[in-house]
Amino acid sequence: MITYPDSVRFLYSLGNEIRTARMGLQRISRLLEALGNPQQNCRYIHVAGTNGKGSTCAMIESALRASGMSTGLYTSPHLVEPPERIQVAGQPVSREEFVELFEQVHRAAVRLIDQGILDAHPTYFETVTAMGFLSFARSGVEIVVLEVGLGGRLDATNVITPDLCVIAPVDYDHQAWLGSTLTRIAAEKAGILKAGVPAVFAQQHPDALFVLRNVANDRGVPFTETSDWEVRGLKLHPRGSDFTAVHHATAIDVECPLAGEHQVQNALTAAVALHRLGLPPESIHRGIRQAHWPGRLERISTRPEIILDGAHNPAGVRALAAYIRRFFANRRVWLIYGAMRDKSVGEIGDILAPLASEVILTQAQSPRALSPDALVPLFDHPLVRTARHLADALTLARDADPEDVIFVTGSLFLVGEARSLLVQ
Repeated sequence: MITYPDSVRFLYSLGNEIRTARMGLQRISRLLEALGNPQQNCRYIHVAGTNGKGSTCAMIESALRASGMSTGLYTSPHLVEPPERIQVAGQPVSREEFVELFEQVHRAAVRLIDQGILDAHPTYFETVTAMGFLSFARSGVEIVVLEVGLGGRLDATNVITPDLCVIAPVDYDHQAWLGSTLTRIAAEKAGILKAGVPAVFAQQHPDALFVLRNVANDRGVPFTETSDWEVRGLKLHPRGSDFTAVHHATAIDVECPLAGEHQVQNALTAAVALHRLGLPPESIHRGIRQAHWPGRLERISTRPEIILDGAHNPAGVRALAAYIRRFFANRRVWLIYGAMRDKSVGEIGDILAPLASEVILTQAQSPRALSPDALVPLFDHPLVRTARHLADALTLARDADPEDVIFVTGSLFLVGEARSLLVQ
């Protein structure tokens, strides 16, 4: 009998979901057909983008659930354990259900390989995506908020016809797979757009917006841009923001519980998407206020404050730097940082080092992690130390005064490891 650890080990044996990605929809389509096409049993909100798509998904799902709908949520990557990726009614599936889902998908994959229909086992991401579709169909949820994994056009999630497509801000990330320019990256993200299916575009760089508009017009996609909405009465605080989103005669009060000025645009995108789905303003307000999205400017301790943030690309790091400058300019800042090899880390040290009093470079427990020594040249700082393991880095940070603030940031793998060590 397969156990939960067995299922996780097998998934990890399939290889890193980014480096081993095999772009295309043929494998996932054949796998889902063998499983009875469970993805056809639900309604979907399909969300692509570079930064903010996970936060946007969390707020949309929270509001749909608060309005009385039965919901599913599919996101990636996980922070601590793979079942976090598949949520029903706001809760990750149990380990027992995760194993059942894995067994069903794995058996179907092996059968297809034996029949010569598949040339290899589906990837980590394809396997878990199929597990998610099975879970949602089996649970009978009404609507699923589905986050794209990589790109959009050839992503394994792009086998559904949704009620609404949402494209969060497009920026540079995964250039080896998606292209080296914003226009090429935006074209891949725009691949989720379907003829006649409405879309919401978050505020975008002009080059990306040009592409999104052209693809939408070519495919007959009615789209709404959040830039057409006005943000009034904005109040930023260390734990989130309050504002009113206004468009013509519509006004939606938003209390965003996710910290950082960048979350204002994510909350606005979620509010506009929910309005497009027909939710009344009071339901949108209540639902977004109840959203939870761990590992993104998440405060897990006080005296000293410890804040976790998966700022894993330049855009995310710039958002983190803006947050530190706004709320912690007069505090002593400790920075514990680690990154993956496949990330653009060249400019990250230039952004973060000037804001930190102490810098501790470390690495997550992952074969993809950059060694701390490799990160040292990127941080021009008089107080740079290295720690081979995160636990060692946290030990070094015990010297922090109660009024200091410690940021654990970089890879989401590092943030997840920090949560497992520090959050009871």
